[in-house]
Amino acid sequence: MKKAVQILVLFLLVVTCEEQNKEIVLDPEVIPVVGIEGFISSVDISNYPEIASTNPVFYNLNGAQEDFLDILKENGINTIRLRLWVNPQNEHSGFNEVKDFSETLKSKGFKTWLTVHYSDTWADPGHQTLPAMWKGISISALHDSVFSYTQKVVKEMQPDYIQIGNEINSGFLHPYGHFENNLKQFLDLMGSAIIAVRSTTKETKIILHYAGITGSDWFFDKTKVLDYDIIGLSYYPVWHGKSLNNLKEKMIFLSETFSKNILIAETAYPFTLEWNDWTSNIIGIEEQLILPEYPATNDGQQKFMRQIKSLSSDIDKGIGFSYWGAELISWKGDRSLDASPWENQALFDFENKALPVLKEFIVD
Repeated sequence: MKKAVQILVLFLLVVTCEEQNKEIVLDPEVIPVVGIEGFISSVDISNYPEIASTNPVFYNLNGAQEDFLDILKENGINTIRLRLWVNPQNEHSGFNEVKDFSETLKSKGFKTWLTVHYSDTWADPGHQTLPAMWKGISISALHDSVFSYTQKVVKEMQPDYIQIGNEINSGFLHPYGHFENNLKQFLDLMGSAIIAVRSTTKETKIILHYAGITGSDWFFDKTKVLDYDIIGLSYYPVWHGKSLNNLKEKMIFLSETFSKNILIAETAYPFTLEWNDWTSNIIGIEEQLILPEYPATNDGQQKFMRQIKSLSSDIDKGIGFSYWGAELISWKGDRSLDASPWENQALFDFENKALPVLKEFIVD
């Protein structure tokens, strides 16, 4: 992986030792993996503060009861991704909850990655609803609101990574920032958010997040004028195709064409097709899987994530991945109609025991 960089490092080691009149013997079987220290091994656990309020008990890979966040940390997860809504109906994913949770995560040694939706609720390719408090204001006032809000987020939460919008295939802040209907205004609004980040910190890296791979080259060509650091892609086989080769080829093309680091911002895979509550699951039939390579089993889920990690690290500009819904157990009980549509894709089984897939988050 990244052989050219590894050779350069070996060369520099030899030159340095020669300059210091020292000898060094390199074991040809031990090649340092350059850049792996900065590799992002992440999970999105945005619902965890709500889930934690119900006092669930989690178990580690050995079956012993252990703190949820400690289990993640011990299995190599180094970054936590959290969504942020402007003014949600309740406190969940709102500013105060996300700020408090970010501080807890940092105290445990995690990096933080904020996905700022610029909405009061879910933002995705089909939904980019303007926050209620920004409706009816002028476009200049909207620019000011985007700038001041983003600046406040960065100043008070100091994330390591920040997404300007979530799955912004169709833009954000509709109708003002619609990608196809008003590209210039979209770019200008994105620019206001980006300037807010850059003028506040030199440390936080900016991610542009696109859902899927189809159309991604066109999207990132249109956004190449923006000042950002990382291309982020969502990849779910049920929506974005069942070829991991196609995913890898597209990641190589995008990162090389636009000279950006790249990561998988969201992915997940089921360990079963069964349910653990009465909430309809997103994945529930074999036609939604990649078969026969990746069945809905413990082994199939683990193998899928092993491939995701492998392709992310094999790409020259690949810097990591994030697993979405790691925490989404059936936290409201086995008869709940409004709990988790994701419990069969979480990283814990129906008894809240850590699944083998967690081993794939360890970066060797």
